[in-house]
Amino acid sequence: MAEAKASWNKQRRTYRPWVPSPGQYLVVDWAEEANENVFCAVLAWSRVRFVRFGADQTRSTTLALLAECFEELGGVPEVVLSDRMGCLKAGVVANVVVPHPEYVAFATRFGFRPDFCEAADPESKGLVENLCGYVQTDLIVPALLEQDWSDLGTANAAAGAWCTEVNHQVHSEIAAIPAERLLSEREVLRPLPPPAQRPPLRTGQHRKVEKRGSIRFGSARYLVPKTLVGEWVDVSAQDDEVVISYAGAEVIRHDPVGPGEVAFGDLADPGRRPARGIRPRTAVEVAFIGLGPAAEAFLRSAAAAGTLRLEHELAAIVELVAVWSREAVSGALERATRFRRFKASDVRAILEAGPGLPKPVRAGQQLLLDLPLVPVRPLSAYALIQGGLL
Repeated sequence: MAEAKASWNKQRRTYRPWVPSPGQYLVVDWAEEANENVFCAVLAWSRVRFVRFGADQTRSTTLALLAECFEELGGVPEVVLSDRMGCLKAGVVANVVVPHPEYVAFATRFGFRPDFCEAADPESKGLVENLCGYVQTDLIVPALLEQDWSDLGTANAAAGAWCTEVNHQVHSEIAAIPAERLLSEREVLRPLPPPAQRPPLRTGQHRKVEKRGSIRFGSARYLVPKTLVGEWVDVSAQDDEVVISYAGAEVIRHDPVGPGEVAFGDLADPGRRPARGIRPRTAVEVAFIGLGPAAEAFLRSAAAAGTLRLEHELAAIVELVAVWSREAVSGALERATRFRRFKASDVRAILEAGPGLPKPVRAGQQLLLDLPLVPVRPLSAYALIQGGLL
Protein backbone atom coordinates (compact mmCIF):
# COMPACT_ATOMS: atom_id res chain seq x y z
CA MET A 1 0.00 0.00 0.00
CA ALA A 2 2.82 2.40 0.85
CA GLU A 3 4.49 1.75 -2.50
CA ALA A 4 1.17 2.37 -4.32
CA LYS A 5 0.65 5.68 -2.52
CA ALA A 6 4.17 6.82 -3.28
CA SER A 7 3.71 5.95 -6.97
CA TRP A 8 0.39 7.81 -7.10
CA ASN A 9 1.87 10.92 -5.47
CA LYS A 10 4.45 11.04 -8.24
CA GLN A 11 1.79 10.80 -10.97
CA ARG A 12 -0.78 13.27 -9.57
CA ARG A 13 -0.89 16.82 -10.83
CA THR A 14 1.86 19.21 -9.83
CA TYR A 15 1.52 22.79 -8.66
CA ARG A 16 3.40 25.98 -9.19
CA PRO A 17 3.17 29.14 -7.10
CA TRP A 18 0.54 31.64 -8.17
CA VAL A 19 1.89 35.18 -8.23
CA PRO A 20 -1.06 37.58 -8.63
CA SER A 21 -0.60 41.08 -9.95
CA PRO A 22 -1.86 44.15 -8.05
CA GLY A 23 -5.49 44.92 -8.81
CA GLN A 24 -5.99 41.73 -10.79
CA TYR A 25 -8.00 39.17 -8.78
CA LEU A 26 -10.66 39.15 -6.08
CA VAL A 27 -11.55 35.63 -4.93
CA VAL A 28 -15.00 35.10 -3.32
CA ASP A 29 -16.89 32.21 -1.78
CA TRP A 30 -19.71 31.33 0.63
CA ALA A 31 -19.20 29.37 3.85
CA GLU A 32 -21.61 27.97 6.42
CA GLU A 33 -21.10 27.54 10.14
CA ALA A 34 -23.66 27.17 12.94
CA ASN A 35 -26.53 27.99 10.53
CA GLU A 36 -24.79 31.23 9.51
CA ASN A 37 -24.19 32.19 5.85
CA VAL A 38 -20.76 33.84 5.57
CA PHE A 39 -19.63 35.71 2.46
CA CYS A 40 -15.81 35.76 2.20
CA ALA A 41 -13.60 37.68 -0.24
CA VAL A 42 -9.82 38.12 -0.54
CA LEU A 43 -7.99 40.64 -2.70
CA ALA A 44 -5.27 38.34 -4.05
CA TRP A 45 -2.22 40.64 -4.10
CA SER A 46 -2.65 42.62 -0.89
CA ARG A 47 -4.43 39.74 0.96
CA VAL A 48 -7.08 42.15 2.29
CA ARG A 49 -9.97 40.12 3.68
CA PHE A 50 -13.66 41.01 3.56
CA VAL A 51 -16.24 39.04 5.57
CA ARG A 52 -19.98 39.63 5.95
CA PHE A 53 -23.00 37.59 7.01
CA GLY A 54 -26.03 37.19 4.76
CA ALA A 55 -29.62 36.11 5.30
CA ASP A 56 -29.26 33.65 2.41
CA GLN A 57 -26.99 32.77 -0.50
CA THR A 58 -29.22 34.06 -3.30
CA ARG A 59 -28.04 36.06 -6.27
CA SER A 60 -29.36 39.37 -4.97
CA THR A 61 -27.63 38.92 -1.60
CA THR A 62 -24.36 37.87 -3.25
CA LEU A 63 -24.30 40.87 -5.59
CA ALA A 64 -25.22 43.26 -2.78
CA LEU A 65 -22.34 42.01 -0.61
CA LEU A 66 -19.97 42.08 -3.59
CA ALA A 67 -20.90 45.72 -4.17
CA GLU A 68 -20.29 46.44 -0.48
CA CYS A 69 -16.89 44.76 -0.80
CA PHE A 70 -15.96 47.07 -3.70
CA GLU A 71 -17.00 50.06 -1.61
CA GLU A 72 -14.75 49.00 1.26
CA LEU A 73 -11.82 48.27 -1.03
CA GLY A 74 -12.24 51.63 -2.73
CA GLY A 75 -12.12 50.20 -6.24
CA VAL A 76 -12.90 47.28 -8.53
CA PRO A 77 -10.42 44.53 -9.50
CA GLU A 78 -9.98 43.23 -13.01
CA VAL A 79 -11.39 39.74 -12.35
CA VAL A 80 -13.73 38.27 -9.72
CA LEU A 81 -13.02 34.56 -9.29
CA SER A 82 -15.62 32.30 -7.68
CA ASP A 83 -16.61 28.67 -7.69
CA ARG A 84 -19.56 27.56 -9.78
CA MET A 85 -22.21 29.09 -7.54
CA GLY A 86 -25.72 28.20 -8.59
CA CYS A 87 -26.83 31.79 -7.97
CA LEU A 88 -24.24 33.25 -10.38
CA LYS A 89 -24.33 30.79 -13.27
CA ALA A 90 -27.01 30.16 -15.86
CA GLY A 91 -25.56 26.85 -17.05
CA VAL A 92 -22.47 24.92 -18.14
CA VAL A 93 -21.82 24.03 -21.78
CA ALA A 94 -18.81 21.82 -22.60
CA ASN A 95 -17.33 22.70 -19.19
CA VAL A 96 -17.70 26.41 -20.00
CA VAL A 97 -19.69 28.27 -17.36
CA VAL A 98 -22.40 30.61 -18.65
CA PRO A 99 -22.85 33.42 -16.10
CA HIS A 100 -26.36 34.57 -15.27
CA PRO A 101 -27.50 37.66 -17.24
CA GLU A 102 -27.99 39.64 -14.02
CA TYR A 103 -24.41 38.84 -13.01
CA VAL A 104 -23.18 39.90 -16.45
CA ALA A 105 -25.06 43.21 -16.18
CA PHE A 106 -23.65 43.73 -12.69
CA ALA A 107 -20.09 43.03 -13.89
CA THR A 108 -20.52 45.33 -16.88
CA ARG A 109 -21.60 48.24 -14.71
CA PHE A 110 -18.74 47.81 -12.24
CA GLY A 111 -16.19 46.98 -14.94
CA PHE A 112 -14.81 43.55 -13.96
CA ARG A 113 -14.73 40.15 -15.68
CA PRO A 114 -16.49 37.19 -14.03
CA ASP A 115 -14.41 34.01 -13.82
CA PHE A 116 -15.24 30.57 -12.45
CA CYS A 117 -13.08 27.78 -11.03
CA GLU A 118 -13.04 24.21 -12.18
CA ALA A 119 -15.86 22.06 -10.88
CA ALA A 120 -15.24 20.35 -7.53
CA ASP A 121 -11.77 21.86 -7.29
CA PRO A 122 -11.37 23.88 -4.08
CA GLU A 123 -7.59 23.94 -4.54
CA SER A 124 -8.01 26.45 -7.39
CA LYS A 125 -9.31 29.04 -4.93
CA GLY A 126 -7.23 28.20 -1.89
CA LEU A 127 -6.95 31.87 -0.88
CA VAL A 128 -10.61 32.21 0.00
CA GLU A 129 -10.90 28.60 1.21
CA ASN A 130 -8.30 29.38 3.87
CA LEU A 131 -10.23 32.52 4.80
CA CYS A 132 -13.47 30.53 5.18
CA GLY A 133 -11.77 28.15 7.61
CA TYR A 134 -10.14 31.06 9.44
CA VAL A 135 -13.49 32.82 9.89
CA GLN A 136 -15.14 29.67 11.19
CA THR A 137 -12.50 28.94 13.81
CA ASP A 138 -11.45 32.46 14.83
CA LEU A 139 -14.70 34.48 14.54
CA ILE A 140 -17.85 32.37 14.56
CA VAL A 141 -17.03 29.58 17.01
CA PRO A 142 -15.65 31.88 19.77
CA ALA A 143 -18.49 34.34 19.24
CA LEU A 144 -21.10 31.63 19.77
CA LEU A 145 -19.64 31.03 23.23
CA GLU A 146 -19.21 34.67 24.25
CA GLN A 147 -21.67 36.82 22.28
CA ASP A 148 -25.30 36.84 21.23
CA TRP A 149 -25.84 37.68 17.56
CA SER A 150 -29.55 38.35 17.77
CA ASP A 151 -29.77 39.90 14.31
CA LEU A 152 -27.86 40.29 11.07
CA GLY A 153 -26.72 43.82 11.89
CA THR A 154 -24.99 42.74 15.10
CA ALA A 155 -23.26 39.85 13.33
CA ASN A 156 -22.01 42.10 10.50
CA ALA A 157 -20.73 44.68 12.98
CA ALA A 158 -18.66 41.93 14.62
CA ALA A 159 -17.47 40.75 11.20
CA GLY A 160 -16.38 44.27 10.24
CA ALA A 161 -14.43 44.69 13.48
CA TRP A 162 -12.78 41.29 12.93
CA CYS A 163 -11.72 42.23 9.39
CA THR A 164 -10.21 45.49 10.62
CA GLU A 165 -8.20 43.57 13.19
CA VAL A 166 -6.82 40.86 10.89
CA ASN A 167 -6.13 43.27 8.02
CA HIS A 168 -3.83 45.29 10.29
CA GLN A 169 -1.79 42.26 11.34
CA VAL A 170 1.24 40.89 9.51
CA HIS A 171 0.18 38.21 7.02
CA SER A 172 2.33 35.09 7.34
CA GLU A 173 2.51 34.45 3.58
CA ILE A 174 3.47 37.91 2.33
CA ALA A 175 5.19 39.08 5.55
CA ALA A 176 3.39 42.42 5.25
CA ILE A 177 0.29 44.16 6.60
CA PRO A 178 -2.61 43.80 4.11
CA ALA A 179 -4.14 47.19 5.00
CA GLU A 180 -0.88 48.92 4.10
CA ARG A 181 -0.51 47.03 0.82
CA LEU A 182 -4.08 48.02 -0.07
CA LEU A 183 -3.05 51.68 -0.10
CA SER A 184 -0.72 51.05 -3.03
CA GLU A 185 -3.02 48.54 -4.74
CA ARG A 186 -5.86 51.09 -4.86
CA GLU A 187 -3.81 53.04 -7.38
CA VAL A 188 -4.36 50.28 -9.96
CA LEU A 189 -7.91 49.28 -9.00
CA ARG A 190 -10.61 50.40 -11.38
CA PRO A 191 -12.71 53.30 -10.07
CA LEU A 192 -16.19 52.71 -8.72
CA PRO A 193 -18.99 53.85 -11.03
CA PRO A 194 -21.11 56.81 -9.87
CA PRO A 195 -24.00 55.79 -7.59
CA ALA A 196 -26.57 56.80 -10.21
CA GLN A 197 -25.01 54.41 -12.75
CA ARG A 198 -24.75 51.40 -10.46
CA PRO A 199 -27.24 48.58 -11.02
CA PRO A 200 -30.17 48.48 -8.62
CA LEU A 201 -29.72 45.71 -6.09
CA ARG A 202 -32.75 43.96 -4.67
CA THR A 203 -32.85 43.16 -0.98
CA GLY A 204 -35.09 40.16 -1.55
CA GLN A 205 -36.73 38.06 -4.19
CA HIS A 206 -38.73 39.45 -7.09
CA ARG A 207 -42.38 38.40 -7.23
CA LYS A 208 -45.30 39.37 -9.47
CA VAL A 209 -48.58 40.20 -7.73
CA GLU A 210 -51.25 37.76 -8.86
CA LYS A 211 -54.80 38.71 -9.81
CA ARG A 212 -55.94 37.64 -6.35
CA GLY A 213 -53.84 40.41 -4.82
CA SER A 214 -51.19 38.14 -3.32
CA ILE A 215 -47.64 36.92 -3.90
CA ARG A 216 -46.17 33.48 -3.31
CA PHE A 217 -43.12 33.31 -1.03
CA GLY A 218 -41.82 30.21 0.74
CA SER A 219 -44.79 28.13 -0.53
CA ALA A 220 -47.15 30.53 1.31
CA ARG A 221 -49.23 33.45 0.08
CA TYR A 222 -49.02 37.03 1.36
CA LEU A 223 -51.59 39.70 0.55
CA VAL A 224 -50.67 43.09 -0.92
CA PRO A 225 -52.89 46.06 -1.84
CA LYS A 226 -55.05 45.39 -4.91
CA THR A 227 -53.60 48.42 -6.65
CA LEU A 228 -50.39 46.41 -7.19
CA VAL A 229 -52.02 43.55 -9.11
CA GLY A 230 -49.82 42.75 -12.10
CA GLU A 231 -46.82 44.67 -10.71
CA TRP A 232 -43.47 43.26 -9.59
CA VAL A 233 -42.54 43.64 -5.90
CA ASP A 234 -39.50 42.76 -3.78
CA VAL A 235 -40.01 40.26 -0.95
CA SER A 236 -37.52 39.59 1.84
CA ALA A 237 -37.50 38.08 5.32
CA GLN A 238 -36.23 40.51 7.96
CA ASP A 239 -36.34 40.11 11.75
CA ASP A 240 -38.95 37.33 11.68
CA GLU A 241 -41.16 39.35 9.31
CA VAL A 242 -41.87 39.18 5.61
CA VAL A 243 -41.35 42.65 4.14
CA ILE A 244 -42.87 43.53 0.76
CA SER A 245 -41.59 46.61 -1.09
CA TYR A 246 -42.52 48.28 -4.35
CA ALA A 247 -40.31 50.74 -6.25
CA GLY A 248 -37.95 50.93 -3.28
CA ALA A 249 -40.70 51.80 -0.75
CA GLU A 250 -42.04 49.41 1.85
CA VAL A 251 -45.66 48.43 1.24
CA ILE A 252 -46.64 46.00 4.01
CA ARG A 253 -45.19 43.63 6.61
CA HIS A 254 -46.51 40.18 7.45
CA ASP A 255 -45.82 37.61 10.13
CA PRO A 256 -44.48 34.51 8.37
CA VAL A 257 -46.93 31.66 7.84
CA GLY A 258 -46.45 28.01 6.99
CA PRO A 259 -46.52 26.48 3.50
CA GLY A 260 -50.00 26.47 2.01
CA GLU A 261 -51.29 29.17 4.37
CA VAL A 262 -52.32 32.76 3.60
CA ALA A 263 -51.17 35.86 5.50
CA PHE A 264 -53.73 38.69 5.44
CA GLY A 265 -52.05 41.13 7.83
CA ASP A 266 -53.60 44.59 7.92
CA LEU A 267 -55.57 43.78 4.75
CA ALA A 268 -57.84 41.30 6.54
CA ASP A 269 -61.59 42.02 6.31
CA PRO A 270 -63.40 39.83 8.89
CA GLY A 271 -66.84 40.97 7.74
CA ARG A 272 -66.33 39.98 4.14
CA ARG A 273 -67.68 36.65 2.98
CA PRO A 274 -67.47 35.03 -0.45
CA ALA A 275 -70.58 35.80 -2.50
CA ARG A 276 -71.60 35.71 -6.11
CA GLY A 277 -72.41 39.08 -7.55
CA ILE A 278 -75.99 39.95 -8.51
CA ARG A 279 -76.32 40.48 -12.27
CA PRO A 280 -79.89 41.41 -13.30
CA ARG A 281 -80.85 40.41 -16.84
CA THR A 282 -84.59 40.97 -17.34
CA ALA A 283 -86.34 44.34 -17.11
CA VAL A 284 -88.09 43.30 -13.87
CA GLU A 285 -84.80 42.27 -12.27
CA VAL A 286 -83.14 45.54 -13.31
CA ALA A 287 -86.05 47.58 -11.91
CA PHE A 288 -86.08 45.65 -8.62
CA ILE A 289 -82.32 45.82 -8.00
CA GLY A 290 -82.53 49.52 -8.84
CA LEU A 291 -84.41 50.03 -5.55
CA GLY A 292 -81.05 49.92 -3.75
CA PRO A 293 -79.19 47.80 -1.19
CA ALA A 294 -82.44 46.85 0.58
CA ALA A 295 -83.67 45.13 -2.60
CA GLU A 296 -80.40 43.16 -2.94
CA ALA A 297 -80.60 41.99 0.70
CA PHE A 298 -84.28 41.05 0.20
CA LEU A 299 -83.44 39.02 -2.92
CA ARG A 300 -80.58 37.10 -1.27
CA SER A 301 -82.65 36.29 1.84
CA ALA A 302 -85.72 35.29 -0.20
CA ALA A 303 -83.63 32.99 -2.38
CA ALA A 304 -81.94 31.43 0.68
CA ALA A 305 -85.41 30.78 2.21
CA GLY A 306 -86.51 28.89 -0.92
CA THR A 307 -89.30 31.29 -1.90
CA LEU A 308 -91.32 29.83 -4.78
CA ARG A 309 -92.18 31.88 -7.90
CA LEU A 310 -89.75 34.53 -6.70
CA GLU A 311 -89.58 36.25 -10.07
CA HIS A 312 -93.35 36.88 -9.99
CA GLU A 313 -93.12 38.24 -6.44
CA LEU A 314 -90.41 40.67 -7.55
CA ALA A 315 -92.57 41.84 -10.45
CA ALA A 316 -95.49 42.49 -8.06
CA ILE A 317 -93.20 44.45 -5.71
CA VAL A 318 -91.94 46.60 -8.58
CA GLU A 319 -95.56 47.51 -9.43
CA LEU A 320 -95.96 48.90 -5.88
CA VAL A 321 -93.50 51.68 -6.70
CA ALA A 322 -96.09 53.32 -8.95
CA VAL A 323 -98.54 53.55 -6.02
CA TRP A 324 -96.12 54.18 -3.17
CA SER A 325 -92.86 56.10 -3.34
CA ARG A 326 -89.49 54.50 -4.05
CA GLU A 327 -88.28 55.32 -0.53
CA ALA A 328 -91.39 53.77 1.05
CA VAL A 329 -91.01 50.51 -0.89
CA SER A 330 -87.30 50.35 0.01
CA GLY A 331 -88.15 50.80 3.68
CA ALA A 332 -90.85 48.12 3.46
CA LEU A 333 -88.29 45.73 1.93
CA GLU A 334 -85.94 46.28 4.86
CA ARG A 335 -88.71 45.42 7.33
CA ALA A 336 -89.83 42.42 5.30
CA THR A 337 -86.26 41.08 5.19
CA ARG A 338 -85.90 41.54 8.94
CA PHE A 339 -89.05 39.54 9.69
CA ARG A 340 -88.45 37.09 6.82
CA ARG A 341 -91.64 37.89 4.90
CA PHE A 342 -90.86 37.43 1.22
CA LYS A 343 -94.24 37.72 -0.52
CA ALA A 344 -95.42 40.78 -2.41
CA SER A 345 -98.58 40.73 -0.27
CA ASP A 346 -96.40 41.04 2.85
CA VAL A 347 -94.64 44.09 1.47
CA ARG A 348 -98.03 45.62 0.51
CA ALA A 349 -99.33 45.02 4.05
CA ILE A 350 -96.31 46.81 5.50
CA LEU A 351 -96.90 49.77 3.20
CA GLU A 352 -100.58 49.95 4.09
CA ALA A 353 -99.85 49.87 7.81
CA GLY A 354 -97.72 52.96 7.38
CA PRO A 355 -95.67 54.53 10.20
CA GLY A 356 -97.85 52.99 12.89
CA LEU A 357 -95.95 49.71 12.82
CA PRO A 358 -93.97 48.92 15.99
CA LYS A 359 -90.19 48.74 15.81
CA PRO A 360 -89.13 46.06 18.28
CA VAL A 361 -85.54 45.98 19.46
CA ARG A 362 -83.46 43.30 21.08
CA ALA A 363 -83.34 42.98 24.85
CA GLY A 364 -80.89 45.41 26.37
CA GLN A 365 -80.92 47.86 23.47
CA GLN A 366 -82.15 51.43 23.75
CA LEU A 367 -85.87 51.82 23.05
CA LEU A 368 -86.73 54.89 20.95
CA LEU A 369 -90.33 56.13 21.18
CA ASP A 370 -92.05 59.07 19.51
CA LEU A 371 -93.73 60.63 22.56
CA PRO A 372 -96.65 63.06 22.03
CA LEU A 373 -96.15 66.75 22.62
CA VAL A 374 -97.52 68.13 25.89
CA PRO A 375 -97.85 71.74 27.12
CA VAL A 376 -95.02 72.95 29.33
CA ARG A 377 -94.63 75.83 31.85
CA PRO A 378 -91.56 77.72 32.98
CA LEU A 379 -89.97 76.98 36.37
CA SER A 380 -91.14 80.36 37.70
CA ALA A 381 -94.68 79.01 37.65
CA TYR A 382 -93.72 76.67 40.50
CA ALA A 383 -92.22 79.36 42.81
CA LEU A 384 -93.77 79.88 46.29
CA ILE A 385 -95.51 83.24 46.84
CA GLN A 386 -95.21 84.75 50.32
CA GLY A 387 -97.04 88.00 51.18
CA GLY A 388 -97.77 88.67 47.57
CA LEU A 389 -94.06 88.76 46.79
CA LEU A 390 -91.85 86.16 45.17
